[in-house]
Amino acid sequence: MLSVKKKYSIEQFINCESLLGASISPDDEKILFGSDRSGVYNTYAVSRTGSNVEQLTYSDDNYMIPVGYFPDGRKFLYRSDQGGNEITHLYVQTEDGKSIDLTPGKEEKAQFHRWSRDDKHFFYESNKRDPRFMDLYEMNIDTFEPTLLFKNEDGYFVMAISDDKKTIALQKPRTSNDSDMFIYTEEEGIKHLSDHVGDVQFQPVAFNSDSTYLYYLTDENHEFLYLMRLCLSSGNREVVAKENWDILTARFSPHYKYLYYFLNNDAKIEVKVIESETGEHVEIANFPEGQISGLSISRSEQYMVFLLNRSTAPANLYVYDFDAKELSCLTDTLNPEIDERDLVNARVVHYPSFDGLEIPAIYYEPHLEDGEKAPALVWVHGGPGGQSTVDFSPMIQYLVNHGYAVLAVNNRGSSGYGKTFFKAADLKHGEIDLADCIEGKKFLIDTGRIDENRIGIIGGSYGGYMTLAALAFQPGSFEVGVNIFGVSNWERTLKSIPAWWEAMRDLLYKKIGDPYTQTEYIRSISPLFHAEKINKPLIVLQGANDPRVLQVESDDIVEKVKENGVPVEYIIFEDEGHGFTKRENQIKGYRAIREFLDTYL
Repeated sequence: MLSVKKKYSIEQFINCESLLGASISPDDEKILFGSDRSGVYNTYAVSRTGSNVEQLTYSDDNYMIPVGYFPDGRKFLYRSDQGGNEITHLYVQTEDGKSIDLTPGKEEKAQFHRWSRDDKHFFYESNKRDPRFMDLYEMNIDTFEPTLLFKNEDGYFVMAISDDKKTIALQKPRTSNDSDMFIYTEEEGIKHLSDHVGDVQFQPVAFNSDSTYLYYLTDENHEFLYLMRLCLSSGNREVVAKENWDILTARFSPHYKYLYYFLNNDAKIEVKVIESETGEHVEIANFPEGQISGLSISRSEQYMVFLLNRSTAPANLYVYDFDAKELSCLTDTLNPEIDERDLVNARVVHYPSFDGLEIPAIYYEPHLEDGEKAPALVWVHGGPGGQSTVDFSPMIQYLVNHGYAVLAVNNRGSSGYGKTFFKAADLKHGEIDLADCIEGKKFLIDTGRIDENRIGIIGGSYGGYMTLAALAFQPGSFEVGVNIFGVSNWERTLKSIPAWWEAMRDLLYKKIGDPYTQTEYIRSISPLFHAEKINKPLIVLQGANDPRVLQVESDDIVEKVKENGVPVEYIIFEDEGHGFTKRENQIKGYRAIREFLDTYL
């Protein structure tokens, strides 16, 4: 019997509270945040001192995640889609609790960009003119009338808008490893700013207060993205911040007192804050260990709010007072029925792959007594190009709590480890990256704590594809497979990319393969065409409204594998898309996964 301090049910893990987004009201008194405490993500407000939590939206079906307060502090903006279809609309909730859909087109996908400096508008993007591309609009916050600012006719990404609204910074990818940046003005049109040779990334992130400088990320002559700024009048460029890990993005506080950036430090997301005038880093005492997300700085620039989680506890809401140099935690989201000491800390590890390349991974080992050996799972993240990090996963902790070791592999092709590592699996997916995952078995076995005859593979989205690829192309490598909305037929998936992904279509074709000109190759890496080789038990979970990996992808692979006489379990969630957001569905799905593993592993 495995030595677990205490075992918890899936209900206890899922009944931890999950938070998303955080922003502070114009008067510094309230903080908006999204929470699934009702079973579905809704919008809540809490006072800056942590008292008087108030639920503001009451959906029991579709998520309602806050964007932020209007400048008057009485209305707020939130976003929602329908059943996970990813056609996101923007809504305003007025003082009397009435909700108004500001982007009501049935097929219109909208995303918030930022509030205007004059407090009269907000900027957002919408594909209502052309389903393929996101145009830039500003919306009057009194009349809710939109005005088109930039017609996107060639697959650009809007990255930053100057405070005077005269200049828009754009990015246009050539491949996943190579991109250009531009600025657009009504007078001069689009101007190219990033002449270069070879694969180099250029990503605009912000203008300074008077729009004389454009701040951008690049990996030119460096393995990792670093922060630069370009003087728009002279053309001079200078380094603002450079690290030995990727800087993910950078932003200014509302009145430009602070510049802050996020750093991907070996699978841990950190934030660094700089005084804009001096360039000096702001030291925040007693800053807790964990993953940062949802950060924003108040209009007064006195307070910073953010979410922070660690591998053994879900995200909590924090407030930092720059003047008093005080940090406060406003929530306690870990289910009080769970003792955090019973959970397992994620450990960043590295192991050599078949060719000697070092592969990073996150390792969770269950509590074991001397001489005991556990079953294990190789966990593969989504993407391609995603990354497993050391944040809280109720599903992983649930499996580990019930005796399964988990190795979350960041195979070559994952982000976060430099541009060479990122592009190392291009046009080799389901092959060289799969080999990295299989080599993870050696790491597990070498710990001396794992039963080498009881190792399975699990993953969602691209990780689900890798699960199917392992079972179809290397049928002796794993004992079971857990496929969570994974691609089985790349030819179909790449041809059915949602319209709003048009700007990403060529990138995916160059990374995975072109389904129109490389059909033979695409079918060679698609598990559906090799399903007769799958001889190990398989469970498949799928959302019926998934726009990225259509339900037919799972329908087909389940039907084919059943023909092999192999145990197959299949669960479809009619009200979910690419990811399961409702607590009841998470409980049903994750319990089924564990019961499947208990039976076959």
